[in-house]
Amino acid sequence: MPQNMMRTAVLLAAMTALFMLVGAVLGGRTGMLLALAFALVTNAFAWWNSDRMALAAADAQEVDSRSAPDLVSLVEGLARNAALPMPRVYMIQSDQPNAFATGRDPQHAAVAVNTGLIQMLTREELSGVIAHELAHVRNRDTMTMTITATLAGAISSIAHWGLFFGGRRDHGPGPIASIAIAILAPMAAMIVQMAVSRSREYEADALGARICGNPYWLARALAKLSGGAASIPNEQAEAHPAMAHLYIVNPLTGGMIDNLFSTHPHVENRIAALEQLAMQMGISDRPAPAASTGWAPFRDAPTSGNGSGSFLGGRGLAGGPPWGHTSGSRGPWG
Repeated sequence: MPQNMMRTAVLLAAMTALFMLVGAVLGGRTGMLLALAFALVTNAFAWWNSDRMALAAADAQEVDSRSAPDLVSLVEGLARNAALPMPRVYMIQSDQPNAFATGRDPQHAAVAVNTGLIQMLTREELSGVIAHELAHVRNRDTMTMTITATLAGAISSIAHWGLFFGGRRDHGPGPIASIAIAILAPMAAMIVQMAVSRSREYEADALGARICGNPYWLARALAKLSGGAASIPNEQAEAHPAMAHLYIVNPLTGGMIDNLFSTHPHVENRIAALEQLAMQMGISDRPAPAASTGWAPFRDAPTSGNGSGSFLGGRGLAGGPPWGHTSGSRGPWG
């Protein structure tokens, strides 16, 4: 953990230095100091408001044990297994299967899931996804990535401001240099942002697999999410692309440019790493016999015993009655 914190500190320092460099080029020593002050204010604002900003941008609605009892129970059990306080739980009305976590620390964390995620995954696969998000909370990645995204957006704004005004001052960088800054500074910020996010995804996958108890659950979920996110648009994420790195898989469907600057590692590599972890843990990829009982995240939602393979009515990998039932298995945490 100290190594992770050191690496994050170096990356955030690089982002702040880039912020100051852009300010210095555009406004000299005064510009550099103003940029530093703006960076500190931006960091402070992101620290205190990151969860509200992200949830509002995604149009997430909070749910509780009355409106989504089984979903909340699942999050509660996994949070207990991860030795974390119970986070707030949110639902996003989107057909794209995806999820993200936010919050400045574990005491102020929130987990948000798209409705498409619940419709597509089994309960075990969903537990793998939620465990991944709780791993981000436990590693305090949510705070790091939110601040990085805020700084990246601020750098882009300042660079574009310099494009319009930097070349008009007597001692400004000139029109050519202003154009170069407007193009290169946001790209550099995106590279730093990718470095922060990509390095964290593998660690959250590994810790999340241990939290839920089976790396294959998350691996199978990632395989489904990759195809679903690529083919089903996410309007909220498309409107706020700076949030893309918060999701478990890239929510943007813009094609080549999104792949070029993707904040996520290739899903194939993540699945391979999870399979390797499963071998180390001595877990084989053998599903248990089918169950006869379904599971629904909403109190009045119908259950199904037909093994359809979704959280809404499917049996999942382990089978058996719903977790928390008085008979049978209660899930990976016992």
